Amino acid sequence: MPREAEPSNNERAFILEALQQDIRLDGRALDAFRHIQLSFGDEYGVADVRLGKTRVLARISASVTAPFPDRKFDGIFTITTELSPMASPAFEAGRQTETETLLSRLLEVALRRSSALSTESLCLLAGSKVWSLTATCHILSHDGNLLDSCCVAVLAALQHYRIPDTTVRGEEVVVHSAEERNPVSLAMLHHPLCVTMALFEGGEKIIVDATLREQQCCEGEVVVTANKHGEVCQIAKLGGVPSDALVLLKCVDVAVSKVKELDALVAKALEKDAAKRDIGGLMAELSAENAR
Repeated sequence: MPREAEPSNNERAFILEALQQDIRLDGRALDAFRHIQLSFGDEYGVADVRLGKTRVLARISASVTAPFPDRKFDGIFTITTELSPMASPAFEAGRQTETETLLSRLLEVALRRSSALSTESLCLLAGSKVWSLTATCHILSHDGNLLDSCCVAVLAALQHYRIPDTTVRGEEVVVHSAEERNPVSLAMLHHPLCVTMALFEGGEKIIVDATLREQQCCEGEVVVTANKHGEVCQIAKLGGVPSDALVLLKCVDVAVSKVKELDALVAKALEKDAAKRDIGGLMAELSAENAR
């Protein structure tokens, strides 16, 4: 099974010595993210996130299906990840790696189990027909911090997506096309985002948004999922050195402040995309001209 190329002893020593002096190789502060670019596709529900050299594409799709027998009033929401050899030579097509398994589980807890999306709003006919929503994350380039990139991409795609409007006639559900009726946005209850921190020097030094090389040199990682209101949804300690409770509290404080920045970035990108798509003002002006 292919493995990611490990840093040499000299590279590792150089990175660790620089961090002892609070210096990172790309010149960032210890608690700073790389430059984030968020863009949307021509279709609703497609989000492209670039975090430094890491790139993730998230796509939302929906279909009508039967609900689970024990959840008759809830729709279905699933998250899948696809890591291809194009992103890194350590990934194999059609073979799930430990990285992919861990990534899927953390996203599942962060977005699905935290009830970011109201699954009750996806119900069409109780016990008979519901919307099944699937968020697929395609990893296009891997240079560290996949989880945060995927979380931003999926959350932005969910907010951007528009689900077809429906009409229920007895036991029949009619799905309207975009030409017949405007599709509607999803019912989001809150907007949780992940912040991954790498630990160094026995957990005493914390850095945000580690690159792949920094991740390979770190002594452990802590993932905190929270929303802009400071509500913590998840704390995950991914192996490594034991961490003091005060270190975890510090990680939570850092994460909450970073989540507010990420949430504002997503909101700004959505607003910019909505303004680009909104031709209502122009069409209304043209209609007024014709009426005269």
